[in-house]
Amino acid sequence: MRAVIVREFGPPDSLAFGAFPEPQPGPFDVQLAVHAVAANYVDLLVIGGKYQFLPERPFVPGKGPAGIVTAVGESVTRVKPGDRVLAMAEQGGYAEVAVAPETSCYRLPASLDFVGAAAMALVYDTAWFALRERARYKPGDTVLVLGASGGVGLAAVQLAKAMDAKVLAGIASPDKFELARAAGADAVIDLSRADLRDSLRAQVHDVTGGRGADIILDPLGGDVFDAALRALAWRGRLVVVGFAAGRIPTIKANYLLVKNIEVSGLQVSDYRKQAPDQTDACFSELFAYYEAGRIKPTIAATLPLERWAEALRRIETRTARGRMVLTTGR
Repeated sequence: MRAVIVREFGPPDSLAFGAFPEPQPGPFDVQLAVHAVAANYVDLLVIGGKYQFLPERPFVPGKGPAGIVTAVGESVTRVKPGDRVLAMAEQGGYAEVAVAPETSCYRLPASLDFVGAAAMALVYDTAWFALRERARYKPGDTVLVLGASGGVGLAAVQLAKAMDAKVLAGIASPDKFELARAAGADAVIDLSRADLRDSLRAQVHDVTGGRGADIILDPLGGDVFDAALRALAWRGRLVVVGFAAGRIPTIKANYLLVKNIEVSGLQVSDYRKQAPDQTDACFSELFAYYEAGRIKPTIAATLPLERWAEALRRIETRTARGRMVLTTGR
């Protein structure tokens, strides 16, 4: 099969593209013919050898491919050959054929094509677990989404709005404000303003009547995290999703005590392993929202698989206005 191959960790341009052995399903695995897979920020970390879980080399990167089931292991019961699925594989998606555990495969509704399904993978489920599970969202909560023009950010804006939240979109690039508004944001918080430590809180207080945000989702870290912590309402919940800004922040525990606030973290792949029933509920709700027209992935571009490096560069330079999806030409 054709695939993108990591032989040594490094930048996207250092990867190879060519023949790689076709993966075979184990007893509880599903094999699929990949039609589409999204490029993700986390792929840059894996390819660069900077992620917390690194496969043995050589390997094929890529999480969450969508395609048609071609074979199943002898103990598989929930899908069958011919089914259209989103397979939340941890690796192997940048290829014509991939394998994933059956517990990580979700049948697609008829209205959802492979490109749309791949664009939903990893970002909408991350947003769902951040909101539903870690932040314990309640109808009417005010949700501040930081990095709201990124993959997880745009998904979180749409999903929080579908859940009837008041949604604030934190963005550092003014030219992307309209992108967040189109996704459903009620207000934009400008992260490029001077004196972010005070200006972020002031903006949030301006649009919440001085109350602050009930929930903050943070895929950025760094100075933005430090400033956002001060914008939480009483009993507010901040969920750490990642550190795209580079610096991993620290917290003074007395601040949590004084404001009665919480900070938690989300590693979404752990839920697929430790709580598959919750993950089933996640995708069931996401697909229902999609069919109802309440969420729809924002796709910046669809490129052939062999242009993986271009897709990842656009993510790395933050020039992608939505999801970058790779297709195999099937």
